[in-house]
Amino acid sequence: MFESVAPLLAEREELTRELSDPAVHADPARSRRVNRRYAELSRIASAHETWRKAVDDLAAARELARDDESFAAEVPELERSASAAEERLLRLLIPRDPDDGRDVIMEIKGGEGGEESALFAADLLRMYLHYAESRGWKTELLERTESDLGGYKDVQVAIKSSASDPADGVWASLKYEGGVHRVQRVPATESQGRIHTSTTGVLVFPEVDAPEEITIDANELRIDVFRSSGPGGQSVNTTDSAVRITHIPTGIVVSMQNEKSQIQNREAGMRVLRARLLARQQEELDAAASDARRSQIRGMDRSERIRTYNFPENRIADHRTGYKAYNLDQVMNGAIQPVLDSLIAADEEARLASLADS
Repeated sequence: MFESVAPLLAEREELTRELSDPAVHADPARSRRVNRRYAELSRIASAHETWRKAVDDLAAARELARDDESFAAEVPELERSASAAEERLLRLLIPRDPDDGRDVIMEIKGGEGGEESALFAADLLRMYLHYAESRGWKTELLERTESDLGGYKDVQVAIKSSASDPADGVWASLKYEGGVHRVQRVPATESQGRIHTSTTGVLVFPEVDAPEEITIDANELRIDVFRSSGPGGQSVNTTDSAVRITHIPTGIVVSMQNEKSQIQNREAGMRVLRARLLARQQEELDAAASDARRSQIRGMDRSERIRTYNFPENRIADHRTGYKAYNLDQVMNGAIQPVLDSLIAADEEARLASLADS
């Protein structure tokens, strides 16, 4: 059983030797990839050792019980331990999303509902920033377009983790957040106290570790510069520091005006462009992959309504897993881990079922 573990343990030994090579650490991107894989394989090695010990202890107890009935009382508990160890190892052997250990760039965009949608975009940003803080992640506001009432028509933020284990990566947790988020509440602009329904879109992209990971031909870019503007379109800068980058082959357009320097805006724009190109590349691979490899929860339809935030009932509901809780006030302050755990568990179950059928 678990014959597939042997080559993984051998790979881990090879990575141990690779990590002792100074040349690996001299290349930050390579070092990060090697450390991620080593951490992932170390979890498997530890789980395999725990399972093997549990199986050996169970076999020994059963043998001793044949001669001494007092050992028979230990067998049920050892059977449960062996079963739990087997389940954990099996889940770790599910093919992991290769991007799980990556950082992310998240974009939150106002949708249906005008100013109320923009205000909720600001609330969602606050929720994700609080969650990132609770995980010890770093955040960097890349770009924002404010609405007249202080919300966001569009805001982009980079979220980074120093963890080497892919299971603790930002993408591993936040990749399920892409889609349409629906809010039901009395808007700040509503004088009659009526509940309105608005929507806000969230896009999540895995960030590229190193520029050379995604090849971009400079001849395929059109770069325009313009003057930064604030709410209502008024000018907020006297120089042409804002940058718009168009990737001609794909039609992807990225605009940046958050920084006062044109160079800084261009660098931030290229980060976002690389992330979008990587996501596009991965979606094409997912579309061609078997069901066992494709995520069943994180679909590619970014127009899908994935979650509802009902403020009058203090209720949050995820439409993909059926998760429902009445602690929306806590969720909006960053306590979204139970929601994410339900999505991770549902995705694992779907992948396990696909593997069993294949």
